[in-house]
Amino acid sequence: MNNIFNKQISIVIPIFNECENIFLLIEEIFYYLEKKIDFEVIIINDCSSDSFLDLYYKKKYNNVMLINNEKNLGQSKSMQLGILKSNYNNIVTIDGDGQNNPEDIEKLFKIFFEKNYDLVSGIRIKRKDSFIKKISSKIANNIRSYILKDNCPDTGCALKIFKKSCFISLPFFNGIHRFIPALFIGFDYKVFYVDVDHRPRKYGYSKYGIFMRLFRGLLDIYKVIKIIKSHKFNV
Repeated sequence: MNNIFNKQISIVIPIFNECENIFLLIEEIFYYLEKKIDFEVIIINDCSSDSFLDLYYKKKYNNVMLINNEKNLGQSKSMQLGILKSNYNNIVTIDGDGQNNPEDIEKLFKIFFEKNYDLVSGIRIKRKDSFIKKISSKIANNIRSYILKDNCPDTGCALKIFKKSCFISLPFFNGIHRFIPALFIGFDYKVFYVDVDHRPRKYGYSKYGIFMRLFRGLLDIYKVIKIIKSHKFNV
C-alpha cells in the first residue's frame, strides 16, 4: 500500500433533517475509502426533527461517532464541534445532503498529503442546483473573491480537507465554514483548489435561504477582513 494511505482523516458531517441522504452517503464513504484510507466519520446531528436517531441505532457502521446537539446551533458551530471531537489532525468536511461525491475524497487526500498543503478545497463543476441558487452563489462568490482576494470561485463547496491545527488557530464566528479558504490564505497557510463532482439532491431540500446568505455574507466578509488584519498586525 502506498505510504500516503497510512495517513488518518476525520470526516466531519453536520446534518439537519437529512435522514434519507446521510445513510446513503455513509455507505458510499465506506465503499470508496474503507480499504484505502484510515478514517473515522463524525456526524453532528443539529437537533433534527426527522427520524434520524431511530434509524441510526438500527443500522451500525464502524468508526462512526454521533454528536447530538440539544438545540439547533447551525452549520458552522456543528462543524466546529465535530472538529474539536475528532481523533485525527486531518479533517475532511462534506455536506450531508449527498450532493458532494465522496469518491472525490481520495483525490483531495492524495493532493493534500503529497504536496503537504494545509487546505485542499473542492470547486464544484457543473453544479446540479436550481438556476436561482447557482446565480446567487456566483454573485456572492464574485463579491467575496474580489474583496478578500482569495482567488476561490466556489468557497461554498463543503468538500475540503485541512489540518485541524490550522483551523483551530482561526478565531471562530458563525458563518466561518463559508470563508475557510480566505482565512487560511490570510493566515499564510498553503492552499490549493481542485475541481470536484456535484450531484443532484435525491431527497429533501436545501435548509439555507438564498437571499439571507447573500446579505449575511456581506457582514461576514467584514468580520473576515478584521480577523485577517488583526492577524497581520500581530505577526
